[in-house]
Amino acid sequence: MSWERDPLWAKARLFFEYALSHDRDDPRFGLWCAFGLELLARAAVSSISPTLLAEPDRDHRYLLQVLGRGNPKTGPHSIGTSQVFRLCEALFPTFTSEHNTSAVALVNRRNAELHSGENAFDAYTTQHWVAGFYGCCKALTEAMGESLETLLGSDEATEANTVLAVAAKEVEQKVRARIAHYSAVFGDKPEAERIATLASTEAEANRLAYAGHHRVKCPACSATATLQGDTLGSSKVEDDDGDIVVRQAVAPRKFNCMACGLKLDGYAELVTAGFGDQYTRTTRYSPVEYYELIDPDDSTELERIARDNLGMFHPDDDRYDNE
Repeated sequence: MSWERDPLWAKARLFFEYALSHDRDDPRFGLWCAFGLELLARAAVSSISPTLLAEPDRDHRYLLQVLGRGNPKTGPHSIGTSQVFRLCEALFPTFTSEHNTSAVALVNRRNAELHSGENAFDAYTTQHWVAGFYGCCKALTEAMGESLETLLGSDEATEANTVLAVAAKEVEQKVRARIAHYSAVFGDKPEAERIATLASTEAEANRLAYAGHHRVKCPACSATATLQGDTLGSSKVEDDDGDIVVRQAVAPRKFNCMACGLKLDGYAELVTAGFGDQYTRTTRYSPVEYYELIDPDDSTELERIARDNLGMFHPDDDRYDNE
């Protein structure tokens, strides 16, 4: 059993890689993040000394195991996860009590998932934990002389730093006031106008959904509004009964309601309004569309390609005579 820093660090990175291979609204994303966070914390503690991970006992049986001098029949026994996080708080100034609280909350969800019939991450979506998770990762990697980039990769590190830059309290006050304003403006309109507006914006939101927007309910007027965001990582491509399905994780960035005019910009504002969850954009293509193939039944397209190809060659052009 290896309690050394490097193997634990490598395994944490592997677990985060597993997490990032799942959709952001998939419960397995949160579960693997929780697994990885514990291994990251153990790696950080081990960077001070692997002996700190041994369960204390009067005869030092488990400490001797770490030192390679223990009884093989005893076997290793490491300290519990909560104690690991408490050690991190004691050892590293960058790992605060707030980080400890966030880490324990995420691990408690993991425990509920593993030790009960509860679907622990169904309701506990990324909006509830991802900012605290990123904060823990940043604090622990810095304590080890690493970075979010070396742990999660550049794309995810960029997203993490964006989330951590949120000034939540100030933004909340501003957004709440804005929502109240647009709610009052929309409520003052005649009922017939409001009904007609809601119907037209519903149709427009459905149209925009095919252009990559994400439909949500406006907090000011309850109309169907849309979110736009930045893609995260690489897309996943699957064959679904002959169609090509592309799934891409998206971090929300902008909200727009065409009914009342409410606009929100940036992760901080979206979190305040309840739109901070990362989501998955799913697009379905036919093989012809995805691979940009030529439809053999489209005679017009075939004629155009033939003309273009013929235009590439000239009777006096001898560049390709020897090929």
